[in-house]
Amino acid sequence: MADRVDCVVIGAGVIGLAVARRLAQSGREVIVIEAEARIGTGTSSRNSEVIHAGIYYPPNSLKARLCVAGKLALYDYCRSRGVPHQRIGKLIVAVTEAELETLARLRDQAAANGVTDLTFLSRAEVKAIEPEVFCVGALFSPSTGIIDSHQLMLAYQGEAEAAGAVIAFSSPVEQIVAEQGGFRIETGGRTKAAISARLLVNAAGLKAQAISRRLRGLARKTIPPGYFLKGNYFTLSGRPPFRHLIYPAPVVGGLGTHVTLDIGGQVRFGPDTEQVTDLDYTVDPARAESFYLGIRRYYPALPDGSLNPGYAGIRPKLGTPGEEADFMIQGPAEHGVPGLVNLYGIESPGLTASLAIADAVAARLGN
Repeated sequence: MADRVDCVVIGAGVIGLAVARRLAQSGREVIVIEAEARIGTGTSSRNSEVIHAGIYYPPNSLKARLCVAGKLALYDYCRSRGVPHQRIGKLIVAVTEAELETLARLRDQAAANGVTDLTFLSRAEVKAIEPEVFCVGALFSPSTGIIDSHQLMLAYQGEAEAAGAVIAFSSPVEQIVAEQGGFRIETGGRTKAAISARLLVNAAGLKAQAISRRLRGLARKTIPPGYFLKGNYFTLSGRPPFRHLIYPAPVVGGLGTHVTLDIGGQVRFGPDTEQVTDLDYTVDPARAESFYLGIRRYYPALPDGSLNPGYAGIRPKLGTPGEEADFMIQGPAEHGVPGLVNLYGIESPGLTASLAIADAVAARLGN
């Protein structure tokens, strides 16, 4: 006989925890099923920890709308809960005159997304606030910030549990059966279990498609193709030379090798992009060579030997390599299974958008 609850959320990353919090606070009985022994072991803990403004995404896309809404909600949440964060701002720099045209187009796109606080800075204005940066001009985004992602997840977890949610760790999903009135979820691990739920949210991140393939009753044609994109980060030895995030003008296929700072002030460069098939988080020191080349376009004083392998993250990308796909929040209207929401391709800006994504999931479940 399976235990029965109102709702099961698969995945205890930042999105799963945000969804569990939202549903539990609305009065749902929620169990979160997590394959690992702790929260946020995947993409949620291996990213740049940036609160994004909503600049780069196509107008009217889910990424654009949920990022902008999520950013506002996240800043309010962090202030009220004491989650460490800083609104330090970001410079998007052009190192050639041609790249200034790219920045102009980017500002127009940002405005279409509702991001209207970007300002152009001259070479001299940039030099005044970031003396080490070489450029011919830049866009300044004052609403871009940084956050302690682990503290954010702990806050979501604490509020979810305070509202009655329970997290079952070390419980990998083995099979799901869509049955009349809900779902039967069977888990493995040391203690096998079966849970019946009326509602199911697949927030498994990198494993979202794999989870869906274990769901009997879900049409396989509704599961989108995807691939893994690894991003490596290198850290900088010595005194931090920057006070803001520094991004080069975007290029086809990515945002370039950029500078982020963590809450402690540590400088990180990355991520680069590397298509992978396995969840391997090792950083090859030889990749530093391409980092030096990219970084020195805007930071020519980068000393030899100053980059150290940091960490790597892996994004769940949708579609085929080179294709820029949107978030996919798939409810019963899309796949035909009552009570089910699948979250696919929740990469950047997923952390920024987490509260807005949770609201979108709740809306699809009738909350």
